[in-house]
Amino acid sequence: MRALAALSRFVGNTFAYWVLLFAVLAFLFPGWFIALKTLIVPLLGLVMFGMGLTLKLEDFSEVVRHPWRVALGVVAHFVIMPGVAWLLCQVFHLPSEIAVGVILVGCCPSGTSSNVMTWLAKGDLALSVAIAAVTTLLAPLLTPALIWLLASAWLPVSFMDMFWSILQFVMLPIVLGVIAQKVLGEKVQYAVDVLPLISVVSIVMIVCAVVAASQAKIAESGLLIMAVVILHNSFGFGLGYFTGKLFKLPLPQRKSLSLEVGMQNSGLGAALAAAHFSPLAAVPSALFSVWHNISGALLSTYFRKMAPESRDETVVN
Repeated sequence: MRALAALSRFVGNTFAYWVLLFAVLAFLFPGWFIALKTLIVPLLGLVMFGMGLTLKLEDFSEVVRHPWRVALGVVAHFVIMPGVAWLLCQVFHLPSEIAVGVILVGCCPSGTSSNVMTWLAKGDLALSVAIAAVTTLLAPLLTPALIWLLASAWLPVSFMDMFWSILQFVMLPIVLGVIAQKVLGEKVQYAVDVLPLISVVSIVMIVCAVVAASQAKIAESGLLIMAVVILHNSFGFGLGYFTGKLFKLPLPQRKSLSLEVGMQNSGLGAALAAAHFSPLAAVPSALFSVWHNISGALLSTYFRKMAPESRDETVVN
């Protein structure tokens, strides 16, 4: 069991490399991975179930202790990323399916790896966990509402269909995970130890399925989509950090806001695109999954080296 837990930690720490490697393989040899299309939704459910196994009431204590900081992070996330996505679609005059895919990933809650990146960056981990948890819980309402508001100009969007999909993809697995944690108690720890391995394998398979299904379209317009994804992610990081600075948050909290705003649950984006639109609409989510884990790791390394600012550290509510 210790060997499996060690393997799980290693795979979790090298997440970005595995996603990149298998995305390239899926592009070069799509026939190997095309059958994974049918597993996108179950795999996302497995990742969310794992999140439920690790969620505790203490994760929401930051909401009580510093509610305005959590609220600021949540509002920034659901304003900046959808807004930047819509602007990029306008500026680049993206085709309908790609535009919907970009907006879709922009409207998703915080990414599952943002907490790890915050920890590596020496940010405020409690704030990061609280923002990720709250954005995920609000996703069934806010994600379809924002997609309907911003993407309807390109393709028809059904709020209720997406609402029910997110309840099934996200909320139900999380609730089942929380229940399993309560029922099984300490026995859950064995599963928690291998969760990074399960999550990485699941996300890698989702990315492979999307890339394989849209290989021809990626070859045709992949550079444009990648450029938009990089800009989207970069603006998210930058504007998230600027928001924290604007509201005079200490440096650790600014780091948390930057990473929580800039990193998306791209697995949910891919699942929603595949279920409600087309494989092509899922491509921005797949490429975002590859890129934001690389950029997040680079940014967290940079943040980690930033010298603490004594004046910032003394700022209180």
